[in-house]
Formats: sequence, structure tokens, C-alpha cells
Amino acid sequence: MKKGRIIKVSGPLVTAEGMADANIQDICRVGDLGLIGEIIEMRGDVASIQVYEETSGVGPNEPVYTTGEALSVELGPGIMSQMFDGIQRPLDTFKNETESDFLQRGVHVDPLPRDKKWTFEPRKSVGDYVEAGDIVGVVPETKVVEHRIMVPNGIKGEITSIEAGDYIVDDVVYVVYDKELDREFKGTLLQKWPVRQGRPFQRKLNANVPMLTGQRVIDTFFPVTKGGAAAVPGPFGAGKTVVQHQIAKWADVDIVVYVGCGERGNEMTDVLNEFPELIDPNTGESIMERTVLIANTSNMPVAAREASIYTGITIAEYFRDMGYSVAIMADSTSRWAEALREMSGRLEEMPGDEGYPAYLGSRIAQYYERAGRVITNGQDGREGSVTAIGAVSPPGGDISEPVTQNTLRVVKVFWALDSTLSQKRHFPSMNWLTSYSLYNDEVGEWINNEVEDGLAESVRHAMAILQEESSLEEIVRLVGLESLSERDRLTMVIARMLREDFLQQNAFDDVDTFSSREKQAKMLNLILHFETEAREAMKVGTYYDEIMEGTTVVRDRIARSKFISEDKMEEIDKLFEQVTADIKQTIQKGGMTHHA
Repeated sequence: MKKGRIIKVSGPLVTAEGMADANIQDICRVGDLGLIGEIIEMRGDVASIQVYEETSGVGPNEPVYTTGEALSVELGPGIMSQMFDGIQRPLDTFKNETESDFLQRGVHVDPLPRDKKWTFEPRKSVGDYVEAGDIVGVVPETKVVEHRIMVPNGIKGEITSIEAGDYIVDDVVYVVYDKELDREFKGTLLQKWPVRQGRPFQRKLNANVPMLTGQRVIDTFFPVTKGGAAAVPGPFGAGKTVVQHQIAKWADVDIVVYVGCGERGNEMTDVLNEFPELIDPNTGESIMERTVLIANTSNMPVAAREASIYTGITIAEYFRDMGYSVAIMADSTSRWAEALREMSGRLEEMPGDEGYPAYLGSRIAQYYERAGRVITNGQDGREGSVTAIGAVSPPGGDISEPVTQNTLRVVKVFWALDSTLSQKRHFPSMNWLTSYSLYNDEVGEWINNEVEDGLAESVRHAMAILQEESSLEEIVRLVGLESLSERDRLTMVIARMLREDFLQQNAFDDVDTFSSREKQAKMLNLILHFETEAREAMKVGTYYDEIMEGTTVVRDRIARSKFISEDKMEEIDKLFEQVTADIKQTIQKGGMTHHA
């Protein structure tokens, strides 16, 4: 390994000379402790190294060794159900080896276990031609995840040896001979990939298949697609983490990668406590069986935050290449951007807006661009997807700040969390007037075909009611509710039903925490059916007060329909009949009163 000497230490930034033969993005061992660092700037034989561990006590003239390798992750059996730090050190293994609850500096731990044996089942035979991306065999990693062993990038040829059995990740399980290059490749269960480089694929597909999250405000009004990108900005306490937890729990994806990037440690503790107890409705097993956690919380090295989301997205791409649908949550990209700002400041670079580096926008774009629905490498034309959902924590909830604005230029879904709604205990606190989804047209067409014809039009009508309510509220604040016409007063009632009975959802209620698409459609249509019947009643002369008095019971039952379980949805169907009957009775009663 090439060697240099430290000449200056500035927080997580170390400057070393004698590094003329090193390269940008090389991984280094820094100081007598052998701390992990990455070269981020080169000027002649002087290198600036971003160190991913605490540098206190490290001084000038200590040695620096460069490995000549880029920051990479190990990809193979043993990733699933693990909790890693920002540079893929397994925290459970780290704790056991160091016998400490805190990260010990300079300790090297293999990301994947080297002593555990995995059962390899071949899917190819001797004599088969394979190329990069082809699946040569599988390993049953967990009860619900089949780990597919793929031919690494740049390898092709004829299989000359492959055998079933129990292997550790470093064992050779198959051999490929390339006649053109006259070389032999010995394949193991393990491959490495540099985190800052996106994994290759054949082509990208249109992201037009919605991802079900079970959250009504998202799935119905502001949907995200498989392979899409969404941002969740909001002030402290608005519920960003809860939204991401809910999506991680209930999204209809095969794999979840959750990156806790610079947020409080207790939030990752909640994940660790809750996820093992949650049962995946699709598999009947714990959700942890299909989850990977990356934890680089606020009390862990700041510099490693910058690497953590790249570690997460690379793992997500790896499972995408197997043909899986993956969702990656980053909580929060603001803390990641703060790490960028700190390193940029120590490099004395020209600052951009609010002190962030001028390249902030391109770095954010590079991350989100790695999301997508693709045809993967390989001869079988597998389809896989990575859906990226990033929380943003703008100071004071000011979404005009640089991280939020640069994120919104890239993503197509904006879930705007509102502190006013959260103070009113309206959760999820997504503001329906400022949030948007640019996937609405594609998703609307899909919903009309797959769920219920005309549902997309119902959604547009419901949104129009909520927007009309916002206009009417200004009049109400000035001259009072009684000044409105009866038609407008009914609009206010329908809007309140949409807000409180449909958009509001209790993440901690066993039934209301998740709603299927069918239940969401029935609940929305039920409220709009009430509106239709009530307006028809007004047309024949029934007064607003009479409608409200005659439908008190059925409106209460509509409000409680969110607590009807998925296996009893016929009860919602009965409410349609009750609405019609109650309105009809109200019309008859009103007619007799008017006649008298």
C-alpha cells in the first residue's frame, strides 16, 4: 500500500502529503489507529481525506496508507435483516467484538459474516452460456427473501463448474470460462460495488405502476409509483419519520432499505423495537425478514452521514438487479447535506446559498436519479425497481431553503407536511393544497383499469371540494358561517368529512393504520355519494338544516367506516343504502313540514 504522512488535522478532514500515487476516492487508513477515510481532493502530492471516524488524538506526522480501492459495499447473503452503520459495518457484530455500546475507532469488522454457511442451489448447469446479470443460483437468505447469485459486471462465458452445497461467502461456487479473452472467472457468493457509482441496467421503463402504501392521503391524492422519487419536507414534529415508518411497514414492495441519516437515535430505536413485531400481511413473517437498516444517527461520525445514503442506494440497486421491487427511505437528506456543507467549508471551497456547496443540487440529483423502474442486466429481461423517498428537515419549516428547493427540482412527488395540521393532531399532516404528485395522470389511468372505473374522476372532484373549502374559509373568517349559502355550507360539511373521515389516519390503530385500495375507493365514494344525495335533496326543496338533522346517525357511521376491517367491507356497502334511505326519508319529512 502507498504511504504518506499527516500534516494537518481539521475535525473529520485530514491533510496528508506524499500521496502523489494515490487517486481521488481511494480508501485510506489514517494514523496509528488506522481510521477509515476517503480521499476527496488532490493537489500535487497533498491529499485531503474525509475520515469516517472520530479524529481526536490523531496528530501530524502519523502515517496514512491508501488501499487503492474506492469506498465499496459487500453484496451477498447476510445483508438482509442487518443493521449497518454509514460505511457498512454491522453494528451487532461490532458490539460483540468490541464489547462496547459505542463505536471503537480503527476496528475492522467484515460487513458480511465469513463463518456462516449458506445453502447454494444452482439455477444453471455446466455448459450454459451466461453473461453479466444472469442468475446462476439462489440462496434462501431469510424465510421471505431468496438471495439470487448473479454474474458480476463484465463477466461472460460458459459455465465449466457449478455445484450445490453449503458454502461461506468467499467459497468458489461456480466457474465461467470466456473463450474470447481466454480467461477463467471463479465466482463466489460475494461481490463488491463502489457506492458512488450506479449499478448498470439494460434500460429504464416508465414509472406508471403505483406503489401501495396503505396511507389514504398518499395513495388516493398524491401517489408515488414504483421506481419514482418523493420528498417529505416538514418542520420538527410534523411527522416525517412516522410517514416513512408507515411506508416502510406497509408498502407493497419486496425489500425495504431504511437509512437513518443524522436523525435522533431514538427514532432508529423505534424501528428496531417495532419492525420485528410487525407481521407482513403478504408473507405472514416479520417485516425485518425483508428489511435492511443503515444507521448513522446524530451521535455518530458526521462525515459518515455523507456515505450512508450511497451505501443504502447501492444495496437497493443490488436487490433491484435480482428482479425485486425495493423502497429506500432516507431520513433525512438535510442532515446529509449538512455533512456536505461541513466538509466543503473545511476544504475552503467557494460557498453557495446559505453556506452549502455550489454542487449541492447535482449531488442530490445524482442520488435520486438512481431510483427507477428498469429492465436489469441478464438474458431473462427481469424487471426491478427502486423507489426513493427522502425526508427533508428545513429549519423552521421554511421550504424555500436550498436542500428542499434542490430536491423539488428532481423528485416528482411533494408531500408537504404542515405544522399547523400537526398541532391540530391531524395526521398524516400533509397539506392537501400545497402537496402534489406529477404521477397523477399515469396512476389515474392505472386505477381506472385495475381498481374501479371512474375513480380518478372522483379523486379530482374531491380535491376540487377541498380547494373550494379553502376559498370559502376566507369568507367565513370575515362574516361567519351563517353568511354562506346553503349550497356552500354543504360544501364545507363534505370537505370536513373528506378531511376528518378520509384523509386523517391513525398510525397506531390496528385497523386504521393500513387501508387497501379497495377500501380507500369505497370510503371516498361513500362520502361523495352522500354529497350527491344531499345536493339532489336540496334541488327538490329540502333545507340544509333538515339534511343535517336527518343524517346525523349515518354521518357518524361514515366517520367510523375507517375502523371497519378489510374482511368486513360489506358493512361499507350497506352504508351506501343507508345514506340513500336517510336522505329519502329527510326529503319526505321536509316535504310534509313545508306543506303543513
